[in-house]
Amino acid sequence: MNVKQRTIQSEISISGIGLHTGQAVNMTIKPAPEFHWYKFKRVDLEGGPIVAVDADNVTDTSRGTTISQNGASVSTIEHLMAALVGLQVDNVLIEIDGPEVPILDGSSKVFVDRLLEVGFVEQEADRDYYEIKDNISYAEKDRKVELIAMPLDGYRLTCMIDFNSPVLGSQHASISNITEFIQEISSSRTFCFLHELEALLNNNLIKGGDLSNAIVIVDKEVSKAELDKLSTLFNKSVEVASEGILDNIQLRYQNEPARHKLLDMVGDLALVGRPLKGHIMAARPGHAANAAFAKRIKAQIKKDKNRKNVKVYDPNTPPVYDTVQIMKILPHRQPFLMIDKILELSDTHVVGLKNVTMNEDLFMGHFPGAPWFPGVLQIEAMAQTGGILVLNTVPDPENYLTLFLKIENARFKNQVTPGDTIIFSCELIEPIRRGIARMKGVGMVGDKIVSEAELMAQIVKVKN
Repeated sequence: MNVKQRTIQSEISISGIGLHTGQAVNMTIKPAPEFHWYKFKRVDLEGGPIVAVDADNVTDTSRGTTISQNGASVSTIEHLMAALVGLQVDNVLIEIDGPEVPILDGSSKVFVDRLLEVGFVEQEADRDYYEIKDNISYAEKDRKVELIAMPLDGYRLTCMIDFNSPVLGSQHASISNITEFIQEISSSRTFCFLHELEALLNNNLIKGGDLSNAIVIVDKEVSKAELDKLSTLFNKSVEVASEGILDNIQLRYQNEPARHKLLDMVGDLALVGRPLKGHIMAARPGHAANAAFAKRIKAQIKKDKNRKNVKVYDPNTPPVYDTVQIMKILPHRQPFLMIDKILELSDTHVVGLKNVTMNEDLFMGHFPGAPWFPGVLQIEAMAQTGGILVLNTVPDPENYLTLFLKIENARFKNQVTPGDTIIFSCELIEPIRRGIARMKGVGMVGDKIVSEAELMAQIVKVKN
């Protein structure tokens, strides 16, 4: 049974302070339509620019994950993203009147609690999972960082941290299913070392920190004077607890730091742009590695999508149209008829075939010593393939022509040489209106894209 996408029943408003900016922030999480995923809207900026949660929009990972788009940025997004992924919410719009998501208690707990309060509503479309089919890995050898995604029908995460600290040591955390996130991970708070805290304070970088939203690990001897200074800065008496942390808060779990790193992973991997199915294992992850790993998964998704465009040509299968039949529909003739066969044809897509041979007239003048099929003629062949699709929508197609009005985003990615067979696929981007058709065209040789473009054409009746 397919799982449906879902959004929230009604909007939620949450206010708080940004950890690094110290700014008071008001945030409203709203329901969103299918395939929307997660987007922020900076309502404090002119025009309300949208910032999509996407690995390609990551601009900083030094003290949290920051995304930027359309001249706007939103930082420290990971704890809210983790709550949404952990609750298996697919689509929301987050309106925010500042540059940073509020830190609250340093975990995802408040977000989770508020989302559970309003509940969820099932949508029509199936959930848009990306299933890990083959191992995808990322490593930073100098920092001993490793992440790997492996095939699994579910979403399992395993995390190991090791800061070479006598206090923190090596810790592990894991969940065998994303449904365990609420109970096992969501309340785990962020942490830092005392020496990092002092450096951040000295550089005026944690203006919203108040010792109630972070575990501070004491990894060195601390004098009474230093503790007094911290007490004055935060207006709170602090001592070093037996666990080697400041006694500002009590640990919720013995391995809370490892659980929080897993929480960050869940949130950062939302940057892939869709829910995942797989087993993610990580050693010493951080925001930079998580974002880079999300980008790598996104790249694999694109490769898989391109692979789906590969049409395996079986010469034993009768074509929809052979060359003679194509000439009854298209006005082109040799040497300008670029399509040899139509392999597939529906109301919204067409697949055509072009055999490239050395016998073609063009190779006498186009790089005879290095015969490459010209990109401009690939686009012409693509357009002729699209012309068949468009003319298929009218009666008596021989009485009509397709005039191409526009070519956009044309790209040529690999060489085409004699002996190659190009498979052109054209698909309508939107329904044909008033005789105007917009199509996305892709040309492939084997599993490689050789050319692609967006085409606009008009159906014109031939005068009798």
